[in-house]
Amino acid sequence: MTKRITIDGREIGPDRSPYVIAELSANHNGRLETALAIVEEAKKAGADAVKLQTYRPDTITLDSDGEDFQIRGGLWDGETLYKLYEKAHMPWDWHKPLFERARALGITIFSSPFDTTAIDLLEDLGAPAYKIASFEAVDLPLIRYAASTGKPLIISTGMADAEEIGEAIEAARDGGGREIAVLHCVSGYPAPAEDYNLRTVTDMIERFGLVTGLSDHTLDNVTAIAAVALGASIVEKHFTLDRSGGGPDDSFSLEPAEMAALVHGCKTAWSALGGVNYARKSSEQGNVQFRRSLYFVTDIDAGETITAEMVRSVRPGFGLAPKHLDRVLGRTAALPVRRNTPVTWESIGLAE
Repeated sequence: MTKRITIDGREIGPDRSPYVIAELSANHNGRLETALAIVEEAKKAGADAVKLQTYRPDTITLDSDGEDFQIRGGLWDGETLYKLYEKAHMPWDWHKPLFERARALGITIFSSPFDTTAIDLLEDLGAPAYKIASFEAVDLPLIRYAASTGKPLIISTGMADAEEIGEAIEAARDGGGREIAVLHCVSGYPAPAEDYNLRTVTDMIERFGLVTGLSDHTLDNVTAIAAVALGASIVEKHFTLDRSGGGPDDSFSLEPAEMAALVHGCKTAWSALGGVNYARKSSEQGNVQFRRSLYFVTDIDAGETITAEMVRSVRPGFGLAPKHLDRVLGRTAALPVRRNTPVTWESIGLAE
């Protein structure tokens, strides 16, 4: 079972801090300058990677006004598939400057290819990994071709059932893929948190034995951070400069401050998981004195029998633990004691 993959020198797995991907998608809104700025803001926010989508309208659909190609309802109601992708796609000649800018900034960049020609382009640019989008998880030939590059492959699983996920993984392996990750996803834009059923993340980890993460289309960071607590090693969120920018994906994307909060929250959640540990923690050491312990509440002469009225369980914690009360009561004081002093083994004539 693969417990770890490596993208651009960064190890990813359950024993590593979560890998956060800022999905640029269509949020360039037709301007290369905007796309470049998104890459810069992703770096500033602390994301591990920025991800593109590589397609042209003619490589993803057909130029048709037929009923099959009309979008009915939802965020893109009234568009045809071709017109939507014509507006949303990133020109292929933008890829090189975006890769160059990302590398200059020191942030990993890769993409979701939607056909084999996109993979060829990305190979020429030295892409360090590939992401298969949820809608393409059933395109097994595409998965095999991407896997044949030998690069790590992340497969998003929105709308795919367990059998289809298994088929996608098998196709990746058939293509030569050795570093494979899967992302639990709900392909709604946006998706309500209650649709995510995050316990699926835990099941996927156990069922498929792969590095597992979350592609999150909810409107805040709660779902993604909760997924980290359940074992997600990768978190992907759409990222924009301005959610009110009017682009196809802007409305359900994170803005820079929110992306920075996501990065911080995911790392904090992972750090808080730690391991199984019942020992006293370093942050608790100074508070041990405030635990309860046994104290004398009256003056007692040596040889006098100790009764319940003479001892109380109180704070601070410098006396014997309250669990020893039965051993204290009925004994005779081994030496004179003063009220408001701790009960000790010495005071009752016993060795610890």
